[in-house]
Amino acid sequence: MVGGEGKVGIASERIFGNIGSNKSRVKLTGSNAQIPACPKCGTKTQTIWRSGTYKSMFGDVIQRWFCCQCGLRFSDPDDLASAKQHLQQEEDTFSANTLKSGATLSGSCQISAWKAKNLESPTTCTEKMGISPQQTKGQIVDYAWWMQKEGYAEATINRRARLLKTLINKGADIQNPESVKETIAKQQHWKTKTKEIAVETYDCYLKMHNQTWKKPIFKSIKTIPFIPTEDELNSLIAGCNKITATFLQFLKETGARSGEAFLLQWTDIDTEKQIVNITPEKGSEPRQIKLSKQLITMLNSLPHDDTRPFARSQRHFARTFRNQRKKIAYKLKNERIHKIHFHTIRHWKATMEYHKTKNILHVMKLLGHKNIQNTLLYTQLINFDEDDNFHSATAKTVQEAQKLVEAGFEYVCAFDDVKLFRKRK
Repeated sequence: MVGGEGKVGIASERIFGNIGSNKSRVKLTGSNAQIPACPKCGTKTQTIWRSGTYKSMFGDVIQRWFCCQCGLRFSDPDDLASAKQHLQQEEDTFSANTLKSGATLSGSCQISAWKAKNLESPTTCTEKMGISPQQTKGQIVDYAWWMQKEGYAEATINRRARLLKTLINKGADIQNPESVKETIAKQQHWKTKTKEIAVETYDCYLKMHNQTWKKPIFKSIKTIPFIPTEDELNSLIAGCNKITATFLQFLKETGARSGEAFLLQWTDIDTEKQIVNITPEKGSEPRQIKLSKQLITMLNSLPHDDTRPFARSQRHFARTFRNQRKKIAYKLKNERIHKIHFHTIRHWKATMEYHKTKNILHVMKLLGHKNIQNTLLYTQLINFDEDDNFHSATAKTVQEAQKLVEAGFEYVCAFDDVKLFRKRK
């Protein structure tokens, strides 16, 4: 699909959605009217093209337009106005009838009982507790602003704000700790780690109000991370689009966290020396890592219209990656690809580096860990004993030793004035 998403289009899709259709409804006539002007640049010429349609919940067809001048994709204003008027009429009709008169409701609105239930606002739970949507939004904004003033990371602020909103939407009274405990306990599909984060989120909310509570105990069980094969990683990278493939290749070569990759700026990359400076997150150490010529070429092919190579919304970027991963796993008939996440590539890089060097301090420096206990995990992930085969070589002079080092051999020891080197097969 060509072009970006216009604000008008986003708002209309949020209001109407593609929830269902009513075949008895008449299509809107706004799409057959004259070509509308672009709301961004004001263009009203033949450069405005039709760009598909979508339906409101009552079957009204909304025409979409694309402006070749500025790249904006927007909805037809006449269609939107008619659809909003149509929606208002249905709401008035629905409110005028009572739920006790099922026949009257079905005959006038032509909707079934389950559709009537869907007309209920998603904020009904909070409204029943006496909290308006404006108050809910205000509480979340105040919470996010307080965390920002306290110096929390942006990723932490976004996740906790979304999780607090989720708790409210699921019926939790955030003024009552017992209600929050009950709501968290009822989420059977949540992982233990998610519940643990939900407890931390609400504990931080109470800290903002100088309150305390008896926190429920949720302890996630540590498991050994999934380590894919290099062929599986290469297949995944090759099947993704240009930006996603470059992002995954960057994670593969550097072992960086996804958040560190999103923080990357063009000025951090030295294309001549083929090195990159990693800006750390989560209290890690800054580091400088060598890049391959292939990755440098892939980075240079990306648009340079922003200060960052991966200047995208992280949530949208992750959603796009999951969609591509699903298609690749289906094509290759390999369910293991479904288990590959951004952080999985970091585990893979650390495991391979330790297997290659057997130097835990090197792996610790590569990952930016401050505590070696976090790095020791990678010494026990995979048993490579069967693959520990080496080529050996000797050198008597400095020139011979220099050639071996340039060929990838590493020094082992000296015996009878002869230096021994080895390189993994």
